[in-house]
Amino acid sequence: MGWYNKRLAKSLWVFHVSASPCNNCDIEILDLLTPRYDVERFGIKLVGSVRHADVLLVTGVINEKVAPRVRRVYEQAPKPVFVVGVGTCPISGCCFKESYNTVPRREDVIPFDLYVTGCPPKPEAMIDAIVKLVGVLNA
Repeated sequence: MGWYNKRLAKSLWVFHVSASPCNNCDIEILDLLTPRYDVERFGIKLVGSVRHADVLLVTGVINEKVAPRVRRVYEQAPKPVFVVGVGTCPISGCCFKESYNTVPRREDVIPFDLYVTGCPPKPEAMIDAIVKLVGVLNA
C-alpha cells in the first residue's frame, strides 16, 4: 500500500455523495472550486465518477431510502477509499437525529474516516480536514 500513499500525497480525487442534504454543504463544496479557495492548486480535484475517486465527501442525513444507494456508491469506489462526512448531518443526524426514517448508526452503512463539523462547514475547515488526511497518509 506504500505506492498508493505516495500517489495520494501528490493529489486526491474527490467524489461528492449527496445523501439527502439541504444543499448548504453542497454550496460550500462548490465554493472550494472557485478562484478564492482553488483547491486544485493543492492537487484536490472533484471528479464526476466514483470509479476514479480516492475520497468520498458525504453530505446530508443518511436515511433508510438513501442508505442502499450510498452503500452501492461506496462499493463501486476503488479501494482503499477514504470517506469524509461533511457537515452536522452525517455526523449526528442534526435535527433528524431520532427520526423514524434516519439510520441510527451511519457506520453500519459505510465506514467514515474523517468528519468535518459545522452547519455548513466553512471551506477553510474542509481544506484543513483534507490536508490532515494527506498528512496521515504521508506518516
